[in-house]
Amino acid sequence: VQLQAYGGGLAQAGDSLRLSCAASGGTFSLYGVGWFRQTPGKEREFVAAISGTGINTYYADSMKFRFTISRDNAENTAHLQMNSLKPEDTAVYYCAADRNFNRWNRYTMEIPSKYDYWGQGTLVTVSS
Repeated sequence: VQLQAYGGGLAQAGDSLRLSCAASGGTFSLYGVGWFRQTPGKEREFVAAISGTGINTYYADSMKFRFTISRDNAENTAHLQMNSLKPEDTAVYYCAADRNFNRWNRYTMEIPSKYDYWGQGTLVTVSS
């Protein structure tokens, strides 16, 4: 499956942005999707994940009350709604997918190397 992340841009603190991850080339509902973010010099950080059906969602503790992950399998798209943005949310955001997602525990889904498919990343810049 090929993934393309988009929707990033420049925002001010307190604003909202919605990132999207468009998938093609596979049966999207078979893949769990994760969102990660990365800043220069740091490791890729888990943000949120969603099961193939969309029933189960998971969040990093620091983002669970501001970010919402969702998906529309009919449109082959996953989304990350980000509210109350902070300057520290500035990063390149990546979506990732894997067919083995449903076999993973919470620890495993936070490991970037477990995901086989990645989008190219979309930059989010939040100014104060």
